[in-house]
Amino acid sequence: MLSIDCPHCGQRDETEFVCGGEAPTGRPPPDASDDIWTDYLFGNANPRGPVHERWLHAFGCRRWLAVERDTVTHRILSVRDFADAIGHRP
Repeated sequence: MLSIDCPHCGQRDETEFVCGGEAPTGRPPPDASDDIWTDYLFGNANPRGPVHERWLHAFGCRRWLAVERDTVTHRILSVRDFADAIGHRP
């Protein structure tokens, strides 16, 4: 079973978390076309290998985490607080 090392709570079972999908790389401008916004909101690249995802520690600290996971091996490569990962920590 998958185990995630939460930076706030320590090593926890995957069942405590909810995957929020791939972490977007950049938000489109407000005047972008509907097709671009649709792809941004609903499209997933679903690559083989390392991918950056958002995970919510729903049954723990309730914080969003930035998780790098290998889609081939399902191995967790890194875990950070999402606010720290995107630079929104005061």
